[in-house]
Amino acid sequence: MEQFERLPGIGHKTAQRLAYHLLGLPKEDALAFAQAVKDAREKIRYCKVCCNLTDQELCPICRSPGRDRSVICVVEDPRDVMALERTNEFHATYHVLHGAISPLSGIGPDQLHIKELLARLQEPGVKEVIMATNPTVEGEATAMYLSRLIKPLGVKVTRLAYGIPVGGDLEYADEVTLTRSIEGRSEL
Repeated sequence: MEQFERLPGIGHKTAQRLAYHLLGLPKEDALAFAQAVKDAREKIRYCKVCCNLTDQELCPICRSPGRDRSVICVVEDPRDVMALERTNEFHATYHVLHGAISPLSGIGPDQLHIKELLARLQEPGVKEVIMATNPTVEGEATAMYLSRLIKPLGVKVTRLAYGIPVGGDLEYADEVTLTRSIEGRSEL
């Protein structure tokens, strides 16, 4: 239970439920679970191009010949890649920073995969970098920092639009979200 409680989002009761579930599994299933955790820890690594998680030298996105390599979408976390891929609307490439600049947490540019991104921008053909960092103070600071590094290279830098979520009510939106919604409006 103590090991499960160390996982993010797992409280005491959930850890207890998971531990009892594992204890109730047939021995083969429990060992298969343990082996899967061991294999993931030993085999998963960063893609040598985009720094996404993969079990091969290149992730499936970087291996895909159908991707538009002239556009790179910069995200904070591998989970962000998965979220964008679920839309089935983005067919370019990604770059995973594995965090955001946060001086209060001791995270500076050197702790992120920024050097790898800049190396990719030295290759011919990249025309646009989309900043898809989270709309937090850290995400905004990271996007601004990166845009200042990238713009002198002659590469277009854009930011994801922000606004009212589908199904949301205007009366519950905060002022910053409403302002960004107005600024990012598009023609119908």
